[in-house]
Amino acid sequence: MRQFLGLAVLAWMAAGGAAAQDAGGTPPPPPVPAPQAAMVAPEWRTVSSENLLVIDTTKGRILVELTPEVAPLHVERIKLLARRGFYDGVPWHRVIDWFMAQTGDPLGNGEGQSPYPDLKGEFTFRREATLPFAAVAEPAGARVGFLHSLPIQTQPDSAFAMTADGKVHAWGLYCPGVAGMARDEGNDTANSQFFLMRQAYPALDKRYSIWGMTVSGLDVVRNLKVGDGDNGMVGAESDRMTRVRIAAGIPEAERPSVQVLATDSPRFRALVETTRAARGADFSVCDVTLPVQVVN
Repeated sequence: MRQFLGLAVLAWMAAGGAAAQDAGGTPPPPPVPAPQAAMVAPEWRTVSSENLLVIDTTKGRILVELTPEVAPLHVERIKLLARRGFYDGVPWHRVIDWFMAQTGDPLGNGEGQSPYPDLKGEFTFRREATLPFAAVAEPAGARVGFLHSLPIQTQPDSAFAMTADGKVHAWGLYCPGVAGMARDEGNDTANSQFFLMRQAYPALDKRYSIWGMTVSGLDVVRNLKVGDGDNGMVGAESDRMTRVRIAAGIPEAERPSVQVLATDSPRFRALVETTRAARGADFSVCDVTLPVQVVN
């Protein structure tokens, strides 16, 4: 700003200000620079095509935003399997009302998986101060809010200065639409099967790795045929994933583009406060549904 003002004075002198003063006249005042426009956060955030999973099913399309900051190993596995067409034609073999819809088993009975090694559990993660976290509630000793479109809970920012790595403990919350990885009894046994939440189920928090959030198509998830292929209740009649791809791998003319309400925008704050007022003492981050715009 100082440099800008100095240039303005020089321009005034070159235009005759100094000559007018030498002639005995009253020098005109130097021009006042126009005030800079206030910076306003964009209302919408575009989801990266590299982190958008496109799941076409027999009931419609589901779009999931991947969160590599939370579970990098699981996101990498989902991307690998999607790019290789592993999920194409695979059934939703276990769908439980008021709970979740599970898929990713090519056998359709809960016993199958990919040929790749099992994954190490990623039930929690370390949050850096630079991550785009937006708090909606701050209970004692914690903060609850959103990382991108994913609801999470984390230690307060005051803990950054007290940790060896300058990061704080955090984990995803199993709200409706959250994408989690199925596993066997062992913590490090997730492979290819995953599930999408039909409703909130906090008992799963920090027990199953979360790798994404459904940003469009939760109605599709809730409309999948209910049944349990683990017990032979769905079988050939189950709904299926017809095609699963990462958006970046789809031709641009056919690729969906997704915009989610930016969590640093005034509209987001208004949404949170309106929801809080409506829910009262029952308010939860799971009550906040981020508006989404989808093209294609």
